[in-house]
Amino acid sequence: MEQDECILSDQVRTNGGTTTATFSAAGQLRWDDHRLDIEKQVLGFSVDGLKIKFRAVAEAEAGICCCTSKSALIRKTFTLELLSSDSLRIWTEKLQDYLDSLGRPRRLFIFVNPYGGKKSASKIFQNDVKPLLDDASVEYTVQETKHQLHAKEVVQTLDLAKFDGIVCVSGDGILVEVLNGLLIREDWEKAIRIPLGAVPAGTGNGMAKSLLDSHGEPCAASNAALFIIRGHKCSLDIATISQGETRFFSMLMLAWGLVADIDIESEKYRWMGSARLDFYGLQRIFGLRRDPAYGYQGPNVDIKSLNWRMIDGPFVSVWLHNVPWGAEDTKAAPDAEFSDGCLDLIMIKETPKLPLLKLMTELNSGGHVKSPYVSYLKVKAFILQPGPRTDDPTKSGIIDVDGEVLARGSGAYKCEEDTLMRYDRLLIRVDQGLATLFTPH
Repeated sequence: MEQDECILSDQVRTNGGTTTATFSAAGQLRWDDHRLDIEKQVLGFSVDGLKIKFRAVAEAEAGICCCTSKSALIRKTFTLELLSSDSLRIWTEKLQDYLDSLGRPRRLFIFVNPYGGKKSASKIFQNDVKPLLDDASVEYTVQETKHQLHAKEVVQTLDLAKFDGIVCVSGDGILVEVLNGLLIREDWEKAIRIPLGAVPAGTGNGMAKSLLDSHGEPCAASNAALFIIRGHKCSLDIATISQGETRFFSMLMLAWGLVADIDIESEKYRWMGSARLDFYGLQRIFGLRRDPAYGYQGPNVDIKSLNWRMIDGPFVSVWLHNVPWGAEDTKAAPDAEFSDGCLDLIMIKETPKLPLLKLMTELNSGGHVKSPYVSYLKVKAFILQPGPRTDDPTKSGIIDVDGEVLARGSGAYKCEEDTLMRYDRLLIRVDQGLATLFTPH
């Protein structure tokens, strides 16, 4: 086949001997019993005399413990020595032309959140991300976030023309800040086209998990960094949450009821890392409550023309998902797709405690959606009218969007703190494929 045509074949020295190396139009590099897929495995190369040194990644063999992370990747260097300067020139030109044709990012702006999760993002960047970027000769600017909404503030004035993508080494919160910062810029239509990358380094990591799991990859920082380096992209639906003139842009999920309570109220146990969600979830199940100008303006949806359906409570929990995973161990919406123009609506109605406990333990596999107490729908728009708790009508709940509190009702956890929106009617609409993500394939 033409795509497998050999475009280079030369005698080379390697491991003390001489052999034949070939490079095909399909990007396959072969010598002796070695084979390197340039697109998937090779990060970059350098020249030392007549030697070409290939910086690559490979899957760790069974029984090998690599580095200090849970990554399944190890870095390797392969060296081929050409026999003449003319051969060296031809090989380096062809190799560089092939790498350039892949459309890989050359300059990245990277946010590192030193406060998220177990406060390990800086270490993760240094150990798992930086070495791969250096091997790939990617230039990068690193910004540690110093306070909440810092990333949003930075991207509002960032010169995006200098970068080929924005990467967040964090949980999901910084990624959402970046999205909202891009969409309130005057040049939002151009700004939102910059690819976004997610490297898991927080508590939830729902976006990174969704991206990696969709292609059978482990949710590890080095795997995420590798697919960012490769430069493949996909579109992502964005939800606009409106209350009057106030808007918030969401890429992950909106939760109200039990799931929101667990996510937000468990912050007091943040020192536990992701285990805080399981620990506090058990507490909440057995103490159950029930709840009945500038920039992007949101999608242009004719609300009146939609086929509306009203569903009344009481509800244990209601949440909307844009991607399958809400966290590394929470497959809340197994049928969610990145760019189908819909949100996945999951509703848990009044449920006895033991069936609810069983249901919640199946969140890590998506099996909860098979419960008779769960309704699962695809929706293009949604209106949430939150109500008070049925056990205490003087108290209300929490509305959680992408892991952050959007609104708190009276008597809710930290109800004295200001929020972006009121605990009242919300309109959620979807804009299909508005944003762009780096994706594994």
